[in-house]
Amino acid sequence: MSKFLVAGVTQIETIVRVDKVPVSYVPLTSANDSIFTAVGGDAYNESLALKWLGDDVTFMSIVGRNQDLGIINPPDRKVTLSTEYIVPQMNETPTEVVFYDKNRKQQIFEDIKDLRENTYDMSMVTPLVNSCDMMVLANANFCRPFALAAAEHNKPIAVNIRNYNPEKEKYNTDFLKPAKVLYFSDDTLTEDPYAFIDRMASTYGTEVIILGQGSEGLIIYDKTKDIRAHYKTVKTNEVVNTIGAGNALFACFLHYYMETGDSVNAIKNALLFASYKIGFMGTSNGFMTTEQVEQWRNLIWGIKMTPFEEHGN
Repeated sequence: MSKFLVAGVTQIETIVRVDKVPVSYVPLTSANDSIFTAVGGDAYNESLALKWLGDDVTFMSIVGRNQDLGIINPPDRKVTLSTEYIVPQMNETPTEVVFYDKNRKQQIFEDIKDLRENTYDMSMVTPLVNSCDMMVLANANFCRPFALAAAEHNKPIAVNIRNYNPEKEKYNTDFLKPAKVLYFSDDTLTEDPYAFIDRMASTYGTEVIILGQGSEGLIIYDKTKDIRAHYKTVKTNEVVNTIGAGNALFACFLHYYMETGDSVNAIKNALLFASYKIGFMGTSNGFMTTEQVEQWRNLIWGIKMTPFEEHGN
């Protein structure tokens, strides 16, 4: 078990299943079990996944000042996130609507409200930094001081950059420079993926870079192991909804990477974790147990537990 301090966005998400993206105009579309609304957000989803895998998680976020924090932990969920460090100070909670179709195409509409103008009270953060093993950050404005705090206390940082935009790279340097692990999605990538990873690694000296490629799998780079490899997706479940799969993959990778230091085994476990996740509706549903991960990795790759893992160290 590792201790993670996770900071990032919490939002209300509405997910809509449609026949095809982009959506064609019709006055009314009526379809049963096609609209799902719940709490989401990259950092929220990652916190849930880490907690599900047995880690100690401190989740720090900001929401609307009138937001009922009871929605963070619906009664039918098996794990609970503490709301102690979720601060209701924004005018409203950020919201997002996602259209998705059977071909895994997505069209996202987001409204971050006054997120950019808000800051987090770092007096709550500083006492907790020393006790965590890693800080997992979103690249939101209010998370910038978290990166500084981690650097000051020599704590490793993992950052989910999500969609890469070359025009905004300069605004992300506060996260890119200190990060030990970076996660990107290739949804908006316009350059060769291997050239992109090489450029990121040489520019920022990052130890581990994961580039998610949707149905094509991913590319992982590990500076220490001198690895730059592509892995295809695996199948453990029928695809229902791929939204949130990247968050699940990133969180699972961090869980096993911090536990064993083995990036290859960690990414294989993460691929399994994400493949199971996409069989469920909602970004915060459908997480594998560690026992299920072990069973599937032995089935697909024949990877047995190491003595380190076997004794729970």
